[in-house]
Amino acid sequence: MRDEITVLKVEPGKPPEVVSMANTLRAMQEMVGGYIEIVPLDDACLVCNDEGKLNGMEGNRQLGGDIIAGPFFIAGDSGDGNLFSLSMEQQERFSRRFARPETFRPGEVEDTLRIKFYTV
Repeated sequence: MRDEITVLKVEPGKPPEVVSMANTLRAMQEMVGGYIEIVPLDDACLVCNDEGKLNGMEGNRQLGGDIIAGPFFIAGDSGDGNLFSLSMEQQERFSRRFARPETFRPGEVEDTLRIKFYTV
C-alpha cells in the first residue's frame, strides 16, 4: 500500500481537481467529511460520505438514479479493498465525466434517500 495516492476530488458546485492525499482511513474521512462509503465504478471507485444525505449535505453529482451528497473522490481500486492512484487516463476520463457541476431542486437529494432493512 502506498503512503500517498493521487485521486480526483469532486466538491459540490466545483469542477473536479486532481489532488494527492494520504492513503489512510482518517484522510479519506476528512476528504468526505465523515464515515466513508465506497461505490464501485468501471475500473475505479467513488468514495463518498456514507451519511451525506442524512446529514443534509449539498447535492453534488448524479450517478445512475442516485445523487451523491457532499464531497467525494475517485481512486483506483485493486479489487481487494485497497485504493491506489488513478492513472492519467482515468484522471482525464473521470474529470470529463464529472466536469459539469450540477444543481438540484429543493428536496431532490432527499427524495433519493433509501434505507434498506434486512431480516435475519
